[in-house]
Amino acid sequence: MNALYAEVFGGGVSPARACVEVAALPKGARVEIDCIAVLG
Repeated sequence: MNALYAEVFGGGVSPARACVEVAALPKGARVEIDCIAVLG
């Protein structure tokens, strides 16, 4: 995944990311969404 990420976004500053591996998400969820915010 790191090689593909570097290929797509190049050598500059890349967007933040998260990758979680679990057997199952809580409450039978099918999608997990993470949010990264900057407060100014």
